[in-house]
Amino acid sequence: MSIEVWISFIAASMILCFSPGPTVFLVMGQALEYGKKSVTPLVAGTLSGDVIAMSFSFVGMGALLATSATLFTILKWAGALYLIYLGIKAFRTKVSVAEVAPKQMQKGSVYFNALVVTALNPKGIIFFMAFFPLFINANAPFLPQMLIMAVTFLAVSTASVSFYATFSGILRSKVSSVKFQNGFNKVSGGMLVGAGAITATIQK
Repeated sequence: MSIEVWISFIAASMILCFSPGPTVFLVMGQALEYGKKSVTPLVAGTLSGDVIAMSFSFVGMGALLATSATLFTILKWAGALYLIYLGIKAFRTKVSVAEVAPKQMQKGSVYFNALVVTALNPKGIIFFMAFFPLFINANAPFLPQMLIMAVTFLAVSTASVSFYATFSGILRSKVSSVKFQNGFNKVSGGMLVGAGAITATIQK
């Protein structure tokens, strides 16, 4: 893979990863709820979801999703409903004076939420199947190119999740009033419900 193609791949990956979407909204919502300490499990969960989505696309799941309207719809609605559930849960959370500091966080739950939302995005699986071949040189060994792109994409994804989670966590730590904390819960919940609604309307 030439340096020019690799740089183009990095640019395309950055556009995908940093653009607002279900994973970005989830990361911001969870970081607003739990603070900066949620960065590590959010990054780990998102990367695990990316690896699962890439693996599905490499073994043919992407082709199956692209041809099966039923399977695509099932996976799409599973991801959408999970996002909506998380959004309603956040929206209904009430903060008292004693809970202004970041609440107790279950790392496993935060990790699982990020993994599920990322892995259950059918567009992501199809994207990997359609996106990676655009940067493949047919005259060069296939596996090294795929490994370079996979590692590069995961690095960009890590940067994106870390940025949004850290920013949201810092924002939360700067706000000390109960009114603002409850407002943040409603905003993050609304973002997740909106992301779920958008996910439910996507077409192949």
